[in-house]
Amino acid sequence: MPLRIVTADERLSAAANKTTMALFGPSGVGKTTLVKTLPHETTLCVDLEAGMKSVQEWPGDSIPIRRFEDAIDLACLIGGVNPAADPNGYFSTAHHQHLVAAHPDLVRLLVGKSIVFLDSITDLTRQAMAWAKTRPEAFSDRTGKPDTRGAYGLMAREVIGLLKHLQHAPGKSLIMVGILERVTDDLGRVSWQPQMEGGKAGRELPGIVDQVVSMALFSRDAQGAPVHDPERGTERRLVCRTANSFGLPAKDRSGRLDETEPPDLAALLRKINLAPRS
Repeated sequence: MPLRIVTADERLSAAANKTTMALFGPSGVGKTTLVKTLPHETTLCVDLEAGMKSVQEWPGDSIPIRRFEDAIDLACLIGGVNPAADPNGYFSTAHHQHLVAAHPDLVRLLVGKSIVFLDSITDLTRQAMAWAKTRPEAFSDRTGKPDTRGAYGLMAREVIGLLKHLQHAPGKSLIMVGILERVTDDLGRVSWQPQMEGGKAGRELPGIVDQVVSMALFSRDAQGAPVHDPERGTERRLVCRTANSFGLPAKDRSGRLDETEPPDLAALLRKINLAPRS
């Protein structure tokens, strides 16, 4: 591929109305229900955990995914061809052409979708791990026995590769939902970490997305300021800044979000993608 200079106008045009977000929260806090705050006509929900019961009245389109191979195929249709892919591998021209021919109705559906809501990345890594355990890399070359380290390494590479491919999908915002787990160390210190198979994928994910947002429960202090209250809080808020006072995972590359925002993803995307002042 020839090298070329990308002008500022081209860069701004490509980034307009497009972002990649990881949305984490404890189980049961209502992450999946946030799909109802997005425009249903242009949103596609990728259902990896069979968890649509809480939003069964949502009028948007969803695609159930139960195997990692199907997740790879869908990512290829959404993201298109990767020019750097192995000609015989995933995301190659041959792979994409085969899928376009096999799924014309899905191709037509995807044209009208500008937001992909992936629920959840936690289950994506579980499906990927089940797939990885069946691959040659998951077995020792010397003994032929299962190699757990090899399986975890393969799983992490393929999951990150899939998410990066979706990240480059032209004209589409990607929102990936995941479980946030409360972890207490030997000294009794509490931290909150994304729940994913293996450690590598979880460590790399925040670095490849534009935004990391944590959904949590809050109460209010005497001055009306939000207080993180996971046990008794009744107000849901989205924590959006890295140096937040709640110790929750967050990152804002746009620089436009407050420390916490209301649980409205459409409003959040509008604020993130706000046109820069001339």
